[in-house]
Amino acid sequence: MKIAVTGSIATDHLMHFPGRFGEQLLPDQLHKVSLSFLVDDLVVRRGGVAANIAFGMAQLGQRPVLVGAVGADFVDYRSWLERHGVDCDSVHVSEVAHTARFVCTTDEDMCQIASFYAGAMAEARNIELAPVAARVGGLDLVLISPNDPEAMLRHTDESRQRGYAFTSDPSQQLARMSGDEARKLVEGAAYLLTNEYEKDLLESKTGLTDAQVLDLVGVRVTTLGRDGVRITGRGLDPIHVPVAHEIKAYDPTGVGDGFRAGFFAALSWDLPLERAAQVGSVLATQVLETIGTQEYQVKPADFVERLTESYGAGPADEIRPHLPS
Repeated sequence: MKIAVTGSIATDHLMHFPGRFGEQLLPDQLHKVSLSFLVDDLVVRRGGVAANIAFGMAQLGQRPVLVGAVGADFVDYRSWLERHGVDCDSVHVSEVAHTARFVCTTDEDMCQIASFYAGAMAEARNIELAPVAARVGGLDLVLISPNDPEAMLRHTDESRQRGYAFTSDPSQQLARMSGDEARKLVEGAAYLLTNEYEKDLLESKTGLTDAQVLDLVGVRVTTLGRDGVRITGRGLDPIHVPVAHEIKAYDPTGVGDGFRAGFFAALSWDLPLERAAQVGSVLATQVLETIGTQEYQVKPADFVERLTESYGAGPADEIRPHLPS
Protein backbone atom coordinates (compact mmCIF):
# COMPACT_ATOMS: atom_id res chain seq x y z
CA MET A 1 0.00 0.00 0.00
CA LYS A 2 1.53 3.33 -1.09
CA ILE A 3 0.89 6.01 1.50
CA ALA A 4 1.94 9.67 1.28
CA VAL A 5 2.21 11.41 4.65
CA THR A 6 1.83 15.17 4.28
CA GLY A 7 2.30 17.64 7.09
CA SER A 8 4.81 19.36 9.31
CA ILE A 9 8.49 18.43 9.57
CA ALA A 10 10.12 20.12 12.53
CA THR A 11 12.73 20.13 15.25
CA ASP A 12 11.34 19.68 18.78
CA HIS A 13 12.80 21.58 21.73
CA LEU A 14 11.33 19.75 24.73
CA MET A 15 11.58 21.07 28.29
CA HIS A 16 10.32 19.94 31.69
CA PHE A 17 8.87 22.20 34.39
CA PRO A 18 9.10 20.57 37.87
CA GLY A 19 5.77 21.95 39.01
CA ARG A 20 2.19 22.48 37.85
CA PHE A 21 1.13 25.18 35.40
CA GLY A 22 -2.32 25.27 36.98
CA GLU A 23 -0.87 26.51 40.28
CA GLN A 24 0.75 29.50 38.56
CA LEU A 25 -2.25 30.68 36.54
CA LEU A 26 -4.61 33.16 38.24
CA PRO A 27 -8.08 32.97 36.66
CA ASP A 28 -8.82 36.68 37.09
CA GLN A 29 -5.43 37.70 35.65
CA LEU A 30 -5.32 35.61 32.48
CA HIS A 31 -5.96 38.65 30.30
CA LYS A 32 -2.51 40.02 31.27
CA VAL A 33 -0.58 36.85 31.97
CA SER A 34 3.22 37.23 32.03
CA LEU A 35 5.05 34.15 33.23
CA SER A 36 8.44 32.53 32.85
CA PHE A 37 8.86 28.91 33.92
CA LEU A 38 12.30 27.81 35.13
CA VAL A 39 12.78 24.39 33.54
CA ASP A 40 15.18 21.69 34.68
CA ASP A 41 15.72 19.87 31.41
CA LEU A 42 16.09 20.59 27.68
CA VAL A 43 16.20 17.99 24.94
CA VAL A 44 16.35 18.80 21.22
CA ARG A 45 14.70 16.10 19.09
CA ARG A 46 13.54 15.46 15.56
CA GLY A 47 9.79 15.97 15.17
CA GLY A 48 6.91 17.35 13.15
CA VAL A 49 3.63 15.48 12.80
CA ALA A 50 4.22 14.08 9.30
CA ALA A 51 7.80 13.04 10.05
CA ASN A 52 6.72 11.38 13.31
CA ILE A 53 3.97 9.42 11.57
CA ALA A 54 6.27 8.40 8.72
CA PHE A 55 8.96 7.27 11.17
CA GLY A 56 6.43 5.16 13.11
CA MET A 57 5.10 3.53 9.95
CA ALA A 58 8.64 2.72 8.85
CA GLN A 59 9.27 1.11 12.25
CA LEU A 60 6.42 -1.25 11.37
CA GLY A 61 7.96 -2.19 8.05
CA GLN A 62 6.24 0.33 5.77
CA ARG A 63 7.91 2.61 3.22
CA PRO A 64 5.88 5.84 3.62
CA VAL A 65 6.44 8.81 1.34
CA LEU A 66 7.07 11.97 3.37
CA VAL A 67 5.67 15.15 1.78
CA GLY A 68 6.42 18.52 3.34
CA ALA A 69 8.70 21.57 3.26
CA VAL A 70 11.99 22.02 5.13
CA GLY A 71 15.05 24.29 5.22
CA ALA A 72 18.62 23.65 4.16
CA ASP A 73 19.28 22.54 7.74
CA PHE A 74 17.34 19.31 7.03
CA VAL A 75 20.40 17.35 5.82
CA ASP A 76 21.10 15.35 9.00
CA TYR A 77 17.38 14.85 9.68
CA ARG A 78 16.89 13.50 6.14
CA SER A 79 19.70 10.99 6.66
CA TRP A 80 18.10 9.82 9.91
CA LEU A 81 14.69 9.27 8.30
CA GLU A 82 16.09 7.56 5.23
CA ARG A 83 18.18 5.21 7.40
CA HIS A 84 14.95 4.22 9.14
CA GLY A 85 13.01 3.51 5.95
CA VAL A 86 11.23 6.77 5.11
CA ASP A 87 11.10 7.94 1.47
CA CYS A 88 12.18 11.61 1.57
CA ASP A 89 12.51 12.23 -2.17
CA SER A 90 9.31 14.32 -2.27
CA VAL A 91 10.35 16.72 0.51
CA HIS A 92 10.61 20.33 -0.69
CA VAL A 93 13.73 22.25 0.46
CA SER A 94 13.34 26.02 0.94
CA GLU A 95 16.11 28.33 -0.21
CA VAL A 96 15.31 31.02 2.38
CA ALA A 97 13.70 29.58 5.55
CA HIS A 98 14.71 27.23 8.35
CA THR A 99 12.93 23.97 9.10
CA ALA A 100 9.97 24.50 11.43
CA ARG A 101 10.51 24.37 15.20
CA PHE A 102 8.27 23.17 18.04
CA VAL A 103 9.13 24.49 21.52
CA CYS A 104 7.24 22.72 24.30
CA THR A 105 7.30 22.65 28.11
CA THR A 106 5.63 19.81 30.01
CA ASP A 107 4.74 19.99 33.72
CA GLU A 108 4.33 17.30 36.38
CA ASP A 109 0.70 16.69 35.35
CA MET A 110 1.72 16.11 31.70
CA CYS A 111 0.09 19.45 30.80
CA GLN A 112 1.89 21.32 28.03
CA ILE A 113 2.53 24.90 26.90
CA ALA A 114 4.03 25.14 23.44
CA SER A 115 4.89 27.43 20.53
CA PHE A 116 5.39 26.50 16.89
CA TYR A 117 7.53 28.40 14.37
CA ALA A 118 6.41 27.52 10.84
CA GLY A 119 9.50 28.61 8.90
CA ALA A 120 9.85 26.61 5.68
CA MET A 121 6.55 24.87 6.35
CA ALA A 122 4.76 27.82 4.71
CA GLU A 123 6.18 26.68 1.37
CA ALA A 124 4.33 23.36 1.58
CA ARG A 125 1.44 25.12 -0.16
CA ASN A 126 3.55 24.95 -3.35
CA ILE A 127 3.74 21.15 -3.34
CA GLU A 128 1.63 19.23 -5.86
CA LEU A 129 0.72 15.61 -5.20
CA ALA A 130 0.52 14.43 -8.83
CA PRO A 131 4.32 14.33 -9.31
CA VAL A 132 4.61 12.37 -6.06
CA ALA A 133 2.08 9.82 -7.31
CA ALA A 134 3.84 9.61 -10.67
CA ARG A 135 7.22 9.01 -9.03
CA VAL A 136 6.05 6.14 -6.81
CA GLY A 137 3.55 4.60 -9.22
CA GLY A 138 0.30 5.85 -7.69
CA LEU A 139 -1.00 6.62 -4.20
CA ASP A 140 -3.42 4.42 -2.28
CA LEU A 141 -3.86 6.90 0.56
CA VAL A 142 -2.83 10.48 1.36
CA LEU A 143 -2.58 11.42 5.03
CA ILE A 144 -3.29 15.13 5.39
CA SER A 145 -1.94 16.02 8.81
CA PRO A 146 -1.31 19.45 10.42
CA ASN A 147 0.67 21.67 8.08
CA ASP A 148 0.51 25.10 6.53
CA PRO A 149 -3.29 25.62 6.32
CA GLU A 150 -3.19 26.49 2.61
CA ALA A 151 -1.16 23.35 1.96
CA MET A 152 -3.74 21.26 3.80
CA LEU A 153 -6.54 22.72 1.71
CA ARG A 154 -4.57 22.27 -1.51
CA HIS A 155 -3.74 18.63 -0.76
CA THR A 156 -7.38 17.96 0.14
CA ASP A 157 -8.71 19.57 -3.04
CA GLU A 158 -6.19 17.77 -5.22
CA SER A 159 -6.93 14.42 -3.57
CA ARG A 160 -10.65 14.86 -4.31
CA GLN A 161 -10.00 15.95 -7.89
CA ARG A 162 -7.57 13.14 -8.69
CA GLY A 163 -9.44 10.45 -6.81
CA TYR A 164 -6.82 9.80 -4.12
CA ALA A 165 -8.31 8.37 -0.93
CA PHE A 166 -7.33 10.75 1.88
CA THR A 167 -7.50 11.23 5.62
CA SER A 168 -8.40 14.49 7.32
CA ASP A 169 -6.36 15.15 10.46
CA PRO A 170 -6.68 18.91 11.12
CA SER A 171 -5.58 18.76 14.78
CA GLN A 172 -4.24 22.06 16.17
CA GLN A 173 -4.74 23.86 12.85
CA LEU A 174 -8.49 23.90 13.49
CA ALA A 175 -7.89 26.95 15.68
CA ARG A 176 -6.67 28.92 12.64
CA MET A 177 -9.40 27.86 10.23
CA SER A 178 -12.87 29.16 9.51
CA GLY A 179 -15.87 26.87 9.58
CA ASP A 180 -15.95 26.78 5.78
CA GLU A 181 -12.26 25.83 5.58
CA ALA A 182 -12.70 23.14 8.20
CA ARG A 183 -15.61 21.64 6.28
CA LYS A 184 -13.51 21.59 3.09
CA LEU A 185 -10.85 19.57 4.90
CA VAL A 186 -13.38 17.00 6.05
CA GLU A 187 -15.70 16.50 3.10
CA GLY A 188 -14.99 13.27 1.24
CA ALA A 189 -12.31 12.02 3.64
CA ALA A 190 -11.96 8.26 3.94
CA TYR A 191 -10.91 8.81 7.58
CA LEU A 192 -11.33 11.74 9.94
CA LEU A 193 -9.06 11.83 13.00
CA THR A 194 -9.41 14.18 15.97
CA ASN A 195 -9.19 14.08 19.73
CA GLU A 196 -12.34 14.67 21.75
CA TYR A 197 -11.81 18.42 22.11
CA GLU A 198 -11.07 18.82 18.40
CA LYS A 199 -14.21 16.83 17.61
CA ASP A 200 -16.33 19.37 19.50
CA LEU A 201 -14.41 22.31 18.03
CA LEU A 202 -14.89 21.02 14.50
CA GLU A 203 -18.63 20.63 15.02
CA SER A 204 -18.85 24.08 16.61
CA LYS A 205 -16.95 25.79 13.79
CA THR A 206 -18.78 24.06 10.95
CA GLY A 207 -22.21 24.07 12.59
CA LEU A 208 -22.50 20.34 11.84
CA THR A 209 -23.77 17.66 14.19
CA ASP A 210 -21.88 14.44 14.76
CA ALA A 211 -24.31 12.64 12.43
CA GLN A 212 -23.84 15.28 9.72
CA VAL A 213 -20.06 14.96 9.95
CA LEU A 214 -20.39 11.19 9.56
CA ASP A 215 -22.38 11.80 6.37
CA LEU A 216 -19.31 13.57 4.93
CA VAL A 217 -16.64 10.99 5.79
CA GLY A 218 -16.10 7.25 5.72
CA VAL A 219 -14.76 6.51 9.21
CA ARG A 220 -14.43 8.82 12.20
CA VAL A 221 -11.64 8.08 14.70
CA THR A 222 -11.73 10.01 17.98
CA THR A 223 -8.89 9.60 20.46
CA LEU A 224 -10.00 9.91 24.07
CA GLY A 225 -6.72 10.19 25.98
CA ARG A 226 -6.67 7.78 28.91
CA ASP A 227 -10.05 6.44 27.79
CA GLY A 228 -8.69 5.00 24.54
CA VAL A 229 -10.20 5.54 21.12
CA ARG A 230 -13.71 5.48 19.62
CA ILE A 231 -14.37 4.58 15.98
CA THR A 232 -17.66 5.33 14.26
CA GLY A 233 -18.85 5.41 10.68
CA ARG A 234 -21.74 4.93 8.33
CA GLY A 235 -22.97 1.36 8.65
CA LEU A 236 -20.44 0.57 11.40
CA ASP A 237 -21.18 -0.57 14.90
CA PRO A 238 -19.25 1.78 17.22
CA ILE A 239 -15.87 0.39 18.28
CA HIS A 240 -14.10 1.30 21.52
CA VAL A 241 -10.48 0.29 22.08
CA PRO A 242 -8.92 0.99 25.51
CA VAL A 243 -5.39 2.30 25.84
CA ALA A 244 -2.58 -0.22 25.78
CA HIS A 245 -0.85 -1.43 28.92
CA GLU A 246 1.61 1.22 30.09
CA ILE A 247 4.85 0.78 32.03
CA LYS A 248 5.78 4.40 32.81
CA ALA A 249 4.78 7.60 31.03
CA TYR A 250 7.62 10.02 30.29
CA ASP A 251 6.50 12.46 27.60
CA PRO A 252 3.14 12.77 25.79
CA THR A 253 4.63 14.65 22.83
CA GLY A 254 3.94 12.73 19.62
CA VAL A 255 1.66 10.11 21.18
CA GLY A 256 -1.12 10.90 18.71
CA ASP A 257 1.34 10.65 15.84
CA GLY A 258 2.36 7.21 17.07
CA PHE A 259 -1.26 6.11 17.15
CA ARG A 260 -1.80 7.27 13.58
CA ALA A 261 1.35 5.51 12.39
CA GLY A 262 0.26 2.21 13.90
CA PHE A 263 -3.37 2.59 12.82
CA PHE A 264 -2.59 3.19 9.15
CA ALA A 265 0.22 0.64 9.01
CA ALA A 266 -2.24 -1.96 10.28
CA LEU A 267 -4.88 -0.91 7.74
CA SER A 268 -2.27 -1.37 5.01
CA TRP A 269 -2.00 -4.98 6.25
CA ASP A 270 -5.77 -5.35 5.61
CA LEU A 271 -6.51 -5.73 9.32
CA PRO A 272 -9.93 -4.62 10.60
CA LEU A 273 -10.45 -1.29 12.33
CA GLU A 274 -10.35 -2.70 15.86
CA ARG A 275 -7.01 -4.40 15.27
CA ALA A 276 -5.67 -1.25 13.60
CA ALA A 277 -6.60 0.80 16.66
CA GLN A 278 -4.91 -1.77 18.91
CA VAL A 279 -1.68 -1.56 16.90
CA GLY A 280 -1.92 2.23 17.03
CA SER A 281 -2.47 2.21 20.78
CA VAL A 282 0.53 -0.01 21.46
CA LEU A 283 2.77 2.17 19.27
CA ALA A 284 1.40 5.29 20.98
CA THR A 285 2.33 3.80 24.35
CA GLN A 286 5.89 3.23 23.16
CA VAL A 287 6.10 6.93 22.25
CA LEU A 288 4.64 7.89 25.65
CA GLU A 289 7.33 5.87 27.41
CA THR A 290 10.13 7.56 25.44
CA ILE A 291 11.58 11.06 25.68
CA GLY A 292 11.38 12.33 22.10
CA THR A 293 9.03 11.38 19.29
CA GLN A 294 11.40 9.23 17.21
CA GLU A 295 13.68 7.68 19.83
CA TYR A 296 11.92 4.32 20.14
CA GLN A 297 12.44 1.06 18.29
CA VAL A 298 9.76 -1.51 17.51
CA LYS A 299 10.95 -4.95 18.59
CA PRO A 300 8.41 -7.51 17.32
CA ALA A 301 8.63 -9.85 20.33
CA ASP A 302 8.13 -7.00 22.78
CA PHE A 303 5.37 -5.52 20.63
CA VAL A 304 3.47 -8.81 20.59
CA GLU A 305 3.92 -9.17 24.35
CA ARG A 306 2.41 -5.72 24.89
CA LEU A 307 -0.47 -6.57 22.54
CA THR A 308 -1.14 -9.76 24.50
CA GLU A 309 -1.06 -7.95 27.86
CA SER A 310 -3.38 -5.24 26.58
CA TYR A 311 -5.84 -7.03 24.30
CA GLY A 312 -5.36 -10.76 24.65
CA ALA A 313 -3.66 -13.58 22.76
CA GLY A 314 -6.21 -13.65 19.91
CA PRO A 315 -5.60 -10.11 18.63
CA ALA A 316 -1.86 -10.52 19.15
CA ASP A 317 -1.86 -13.69 17.04
CA GLU A 318 -3.69 -11.89 14.20
CA ILE A 319 -1.23 -9.00 14.21
CA ARG A 320 2.04 -10.96 14.74
CA PRO A 321 2.50 -12.17 11.12
CA HIS A 322 2.48 -8.61 9.81
CA LEU A 323 5.21 -7.24 12.03
CA PRO A 324 8.69 -6.84 10.53
CA SER A 325 11.09 -9.68 11.28
